[in-house]
Amino acid sequence: MKSKLLFALPFSLACLAGATFLATGQDAAAPAKVKPLKALLVIGGCCHDYAKQKDILKAGLEERANLVVDICYSDDKSTKATFTCYEKDNWAEGYDVIIHDECSADIKDLAVVNRILDAHRNGTPGVNLHCAMHCYRTAADVGKPVTSGTNDALWFDYLGLQSSGHGKQAPISITYSGHPANSGLTSWTTINEELYNNIKIHEGTTALAKGKQENSETVVAWAHEYGDKKTKVWSTTIGHNNETVADAKYLDLVTRGILWSTGKIGADGKVAAGYGAVKAAVK
Repeated sequence: MKSKLLFALPFSLACLAGATFLATGQDAAAPAKVKPLKALLVIGGCCHDYAKQKDILKAGLEERANLVVDICYSDDKSTKATFTCYEKDNWAEGYDVIIHDECSADIKDLAVVNRILDAHRNGTPGVNLHCAMHCYRTAADVGKPVTSGTNDALWFDYLGLQSSGHGKQAPISITYSGHPANSGLTSWTTINEELYNNIKIHEGTTALAKGKQENSETVVAWAHEYGDKKTKVWSTTIGHNNETVADAKYLDLVTRGILWSTGKIGADGKVAAGYGAVKAAVK
């Protein structure tokens, strides 16, 4: 089944783990009157509770930044989920950032993958969550490092990191670098989550966070500049379970990624005036 584009009204999630709004890097005073960022959340596919996570993400992100999130959702639970928002060539027109949270590992058609990537090649920032790292796998063997610039590497070149899978679910201890995108974030340990492997970290990729699970440690959040236009791309492999997606620390992390990718975080880690939290509903 194909997706449909949803323009849902924000709904209140007062229990979003006591939102701290550290994501904004500024206080909860009323923001300057600036036009909200407009994001498209593409979500659906295999293996996750996307029906609930789409609403958790929309509410949590809109509470943390001057941001409006439109949703392009597919209720297809297979690895071949498709999305109506990708059907036209200028599909990203009007959006400041695209949030990829789909899980379509077996969509391999080069024309489709290139049409999705063209938006980012043309300068639209991207934020990629969890299974987005395992989408659009055009290589015959994604467990082996692919050569950048080839059809095998299309999606990995965009992400800036190649991952092929994960082990069992167990808590992940997350620590952050001193990058401006991380300003205000503190180390934390997830509930049982999936630690994605790092097959290849591409040149120009900056590690933002590492995750340790038992005896394994990998990069779990990173920043990258993609293509000739050096489009800002931010990604995290964390975010399998609903409880994690609803965790204030996770929502703060993703919000910082959105603000960084859209150029709203300065070198000092502060958020541009007017783009911080619009609401101060802290419990």
